[in-house]
Amino acid sequence: MTTTLSRVREQAEAARAASRRLGVASTDAKNGALERIAALLLEREDAILTENEKDLVAGREAGLDDYFLERLTLTPARIAGMAADTRHIASLPDPVGETIDARTLPNGLQISRKRVPLGVVACIYESRPNVTIDIATLCLKSGNAAVLRGGKEAVRSNAVLGDLLRDALDGSELPTEAAQVIRDPDRAHIDELLRMHDVIDLMVPRGGAGLINYVRETATMPVVAHGEAVSHTYVDAEADLAMALKVVDNAKTRRYSICNALDTLLVHEAVAPDLLRSLGERWAGTVTLLGDDRSLGLLAGLNIPGLNVEPAGPDDWDTEHLALRAGVRIVPSMDEALAHIEAHSSKHSEAVITDSYENAMRFTSEVDAAVVYVNASTQFTDGAQFGLGAEIGISTQKMHARGPMGLVELTSYKWMVLGAGHVRPA
Repeated sequence: MTTTLSRVREQAEAARAASRRLGVASTDAKNGALERIAALLLEREDAILTENEKDLVAGREAGLDDYFLERLTLTPARIAGMAADTRHIASLPDPVGETIDARTLPNGLQISRKRVPLGVVACIYESRPNVTIDIATLCLKSGNAAVLRGGKEAVRSNAVLGDLLRDALDGSELPTEAAQVIRDPDRAHIDELLRMHDVIDLMVPRGGAGLINYVRETATMPVVAHGEAVSHTYVDAEADLAMALKVVDNAKTRRYSICNALDTLLVHEAVAPDLLRSLGERWAGTVTLLGDDRSLGLLAGLNIPGLNVEPAGPDDWDTEHLALRAGVRIVPSMDEALAHIEAHSSKHSEAVITDSYENAMRFTSEVDAAVVYVNASTQFTDGAQFGLGAEIGISTQKMHARGPMGLVELTSYKWMVLGAGHVRPA
């Protein structure tokens, strides 16, 4: 065990050494490496899918939940998307070296702030092998070395992607050691990484609440993360119901296994009969509705064939379902909707559907969340959808970064002070 753990330390220290060269690499050099990664993703599609299928077989045999398997799955379309996202990141402006602000003081000192890389970014994550490429490419473009520790369920997928990253960097102007994939899934490596504050500058956990909370409580370096994401959509009394039906359906069913999928639908009582009838007919046989007393009574009276309805338990309002299940509550006012969101929100993604400008502005002002939507699906909370190319994670914190984290969020800054023999007076 001692030898295995020391290998992880060696990888982290190699990333630290690489970060010094990477931090001063040219934009052209970084973009060239990203183009090589994108090309290899497409060239090695068959090999990637072969290893991914081995992970899926093992996952099914282990009894992994459907949502977990869905996140684990790679397809030709998803690999093509990974390559496209990598090329998009290459096309984005390089934040490193950007001057944030500059001014000259009355004494003649010229003071400015310049963006610089964080150094070494580590990520501990579960299930989704595309995260390996997302984080590596974002880190490379922003001048950071990456240490990547995926879960045991994706060990083969991550290993083949790790080989791809090394081969791409080996033929580029960037240091080969700049992207480190830890292949041994032993959970002891998590504790080891969390103690490496001397070589790791930022830790980003991605996965279930248990993993994220453990990292937050144990890490010896700064952590950026979000916990369980309980996302709400409130349909206002002044909503366009055709729009509401389309947006709510997309927010729940497009991909139910992701963190920005709808968990609870709040409906104003004035539009509840019409909306819930249309929604119930659409979701019959697919989505199970977990209703409060009012919605249960209304839905029972509609007699929609095949609609699955259950009473909501107290914990359901605080549950990230990651399944075709959604809480439904009828509210008498926006005040009640806002109070429910305040009590149960995880401060990730919240939405309102309304034609009232006043109500929309009130919702965006009063709801405390990383992303607040008006007349749009919460499924857009994604780095690629926000024009960031990809994301290292979605932060529900308020310091340093909030919401999808892209290139800028992977930089800090340094003060630059230019003088001409200035000395401070006694």
